Amino acid sequence: MMMENLLAEVSRVHFPNAPATPAQVAAFEARVGWQLDPDLRAFYLHCDGATLFRPRPDANYRILSLAEIRRARVELRGQDDDSKGPPSWYTLLYLQDSDYVLVDVAQQQDGRYPLLDAYHETYPLEVRRIAVSFGEFLQRALRSGNEFFWLNE
Repeated sequence: MMMENLLAEVSRVHFPNAPATPAQVAAFEARVGWQLDPDLRAFYLHCDGATLFRPRPDANYRILSLAEIRRARVELRGQDDDSKGPPSWYTLLYLQDSDYVLVDVAQQQDGRYPLLDAYHETYPLEVRRIAVSFGEFLQRALRSGNEFFWLNE
């Protein structure tokens, strides 16, 4: 139920993209080689990306569309090499100035992937968990007043 309420708020107050189709979700999963968890699947079937609080290009929080999600080490360092970060970290949100929130698809808690803060200047050496799931992240982001909630912790 929590995701339903959060998704309704995204549609009501923020700037969602059109939903992804089940075929687009399946094509994404085939491309990346991992399955969306329940929170991410619900989000992408509701909207294939979104900006929170402000429209593009001025949004602090831009949840990437399925087509924009990439392996973090490729997006942030330009190489698909283990020295540039684990292969299980993928970009999920763009936060301006080349900073990202990542999803770690090698870890799960209650069937959901954790989210990580990835500051471009210290990636991959300093990456920290900021939410245990996309649902938790979205809830905290929507209550943040357009601030990066984890920076004050």
